[in-house]
Amino acid sequence: MNIMGLEEYKGVYIFAQQVDNQLSGIAFELLGKAKDLAKDLNTEVSAILIGSGVKGLADQLAEYGADKVIVVDDPQLKDYRTEPYTHAMASVIEKYKPEIVLVGATAIGRDLGPRVSARVKTGLTADCTVLEIGDFPLTPVPNQEQKHNQLLMTRPAFGGNTIATIACPDNRPQMATVRPGVMQKIEPIKGAKAVVEEFNPGFTPDNKYVEILEVVKAVSDTVDIMDAKILVSGGRGVGSAENFKLLDDLAEAIGGTVSCSRAVVDSGWLPRDRQVGQTGKTVRPKVYFAIGISGAIQHVAGMEESDLIIAINKDEDAPIFDVADYGIVGDLNKIVPQLTTAIKAEMAKK
Repeated sequence: MNIMGLEEYKGVYIFAQQVDNQLSGIAFELLGKAKDLAKDLNTEVSAILIGSGVKGLADQLAEYGADKVIVVDDPQLKDYRTEPYTHAMASVIEKYKPEIVLVGATAIGRDLGPRVSARVKTGLTADCTVLEIGDFPLTPVPNQEQKHNQLLMTRPAFGGNTIATIACPDNRPQMATVRPGVMQKIEPIKGAKAVVEEFNPGFTPDNKYVEILEVVKAVSDTVDIMDAKILVSGGRGVGSAENFKLLDDLAEAIGGTVSCSRAVVDSGWLPRDRQVGQTGKTVRPKVYFAIGISGAIQHVAGMEESDLIIAINKDEDAPIFDVADYGIVGDLNKIVPQLTTAIKAEMAKK
């Protein structure tokens, strides 16, 4: 892409992921962030909606902040498949020339984002936790032009031990995948409408199109920890899978959900979908109990936005106490059952 053409690229675009004609929560989170970025750039927010028979979802995207919805609707797009979705998304980018494109770092987005960025010959920063508009380089460098209004994409690097801020000054669009649960959706604007444009670049199934023979949905009764208002989270200090019964009892008494640190998943005590942290999920519950969790930076990154953090740990120097609102130093085997009993007694009074 030649440098001269960069100013042709305008607008902040998001990929509005839908599965079975239901929008995924990440679409609304991306719209919330896109509104912030668009305000700084004095531009509009557009959502790219790809699927079959999905036009009816446009109003919902408008309520969460989309000024424009570009609908690519085709029977070939009924289920997510890499090739037709990549073709749809890359074609939209080539036609509409967005300045910024945001994709959720979901299973679908992690597959689609890199493929699209390669096709439109731009860079992609994966798994971003902070996005803002600013100058690049961040501080002026002698004999180098400092460019303004760049998308500064921040993500953890080296296993979460440092934070890298990345820009894409010479190519457009600037693309990022964004971790679910990190960005805030706006309060929906009831009755808001967006300009809806339909665009179909044409789809010709060929040897690159995977044929879906069967979709098997795993029936799981697990709740999504990202939606829970109260999380009772356990770490290595809980000691064993059996000992998580203490946390189950507390969660049941208080109406919460059990989650955990990476050490617990690595030990096979709980499934990965319960993991909070850098390599797990980012959560923002009203109350977060950190029980037997030392508080490594990788774990804290996934839960520090919780409204109220209560830590229970026998090590008074555990780093978790630095982020906790309330800390109890002691043996969780004694404290947790007492806490459960006290909560049950309080609940019984009500």
